[in-house]
Amino acid sequence: MSPSTISMAVMRSMMSPGVDAPGTARYRRRMPAPRQRWPLAPRELDEPHPSRLGEDHPDRAEILARHDVALRDGTPGYLDPSSGLFVLSAGFLAKRGFCCTRGCRHCPYVT
Repeated sequence: MSPSTISMAVMRSMMSPGVDAPGTARYRRRMPAPRQRWPLAPRELDEPHPSRLGEDHPDRAEILARHDVALRDGTPGYLDPSSGLFVLSAGFLAKRGFCCTRGCRHCPYVT
């Protein structure tokens, strides 16, 4: 098989027919079965776990300020002031309903 044939086979395996309106069909990506909701940690969403954001972090005040803005505005996250990476907010992660175990800074499930 050539690389393009393999790619098409993989793409076809990830797609399944879905119906949007009578007489029309399109393909949708198969989604994993929904996971059970996890209980939130016993702390406020604006308070990160100390193992994820220590009191001595040099950008702690700026990080918490950006996180507060994301929570207030209902946006999924903010740009980290030191790395420039997008960081998901605790509000977004709580709405998702489960921990992904990737070490998110504002994970609302870490106890």
